[in-house]
Amino acid sequence: MTKPVSDEAGEPVPQPVSGKAVIYTARGGYDVIRIIERTVRAPAAGEVRIRVQAAAVNPTDIVVRDPGRGEPPLTPGMDAAGHVEAVGRGVPQRLRVGDAVMAAVTPIRAEGGAQAAHIIAPAASVVPIPKGVSLAEASTLPMNGLTALSALEIAGLSPGKMLAVSGGAGLLACYTIAIAKRQGLRVIADAKPDEFGLVRSYGADVVVSRGPGFAAAIRAAAPEGVDALLDTALLRESAFPAIRDGGVCVSVRRWDDAPSERGIQVKLVWAGEVLERTEWLEQLRDMAESGVIKLRVTGEYAPEQVADAQRALTAGGLRGRPVIIF
Repeated sequence: MTKPVSDEAGEPVPQPVSGKAVIYTARGGYDVIRIIERTVRAPAAGEVRIRVQAAAVNPTDIVVRDPGRGEPPLTPGMDAAGHVEAVGRGVPQRLRVGDAVMAAVTPIRAEGGAQAAHIIAPAASVVPIPKGVSLAEASTLPMNGLTALSALEIAGLSPGKMLAVSGGAGLLACYTIAIAKRQGLRVIADAKPDEFGLVRSYGADVVVSRGPGFAAAIRAAAPEGVDALLDTALLRESAFPAIRDGGVCVSVRRWDDAPSERGIQVKLVWAGEVLERTEWLEQLRDMAESGVIKLRVTGEYAPEQVADAQRALTAGGLRGRPVIIF
């Protein structure tokens, strides 16, 4: 038996560990996905190492693979939940070995993303999971929650202003609507007729029919136009008529030829820029604990079933996230 390594004070020193990880060997289709055994280093100062039990699957995972973002080989995933197994120097006392935590990380870094049995994460990107939820449920919260908070910060609306959300029944919309109502905004969202009740349950004040008449339906409900639109459905410039002169369109995807009309500002939201907003992660945890944000897992998959999880997401209609269980 190997004797544990200790420091001068007799405290155990974290050692590298090995476990499964999802990787993309190249850019392309499902055929570039592999499951490998990889070794993960000990955490450095200000970092924690997490034994991942659950990692959510998001549209970003598909964008990273095809058309591609970052340089393969890389590990996808931005959301993880599990237990702290080692901490580096200077990690705050709020994080201890054995704690059940959730984390948001970017796959576009040397350590890769969240879909692995062990990950390194900055301590600022890690908080305890909400009380009363499973690790699988907790793994669906960080990245989309941070995206929602960032989108609302970018929109810069004061209480009483009106926000529209396209793709209103989706997970990002769900979180955004709930947070927007907490911030005192009025919200209009779209949905299929049989999901009107679902979107109202998120907190939307007005729900209009999803489809090519989105902008006209918004204008019918808000004749002067909304102050800002979060475009989760990628409607792009076709949704501009819904926005008032000088309003804001917040997009979850960049488009290089983004047009402008009537002074409308087009802004990109990217969660990768806010992964270390600890106070936001704590706010999201508190909202999930109180039931303001509803966490939904649409299916649990083994690491070897990542392609199936991505296919389910691409097929559309999910009102939550698939989760990889390690």
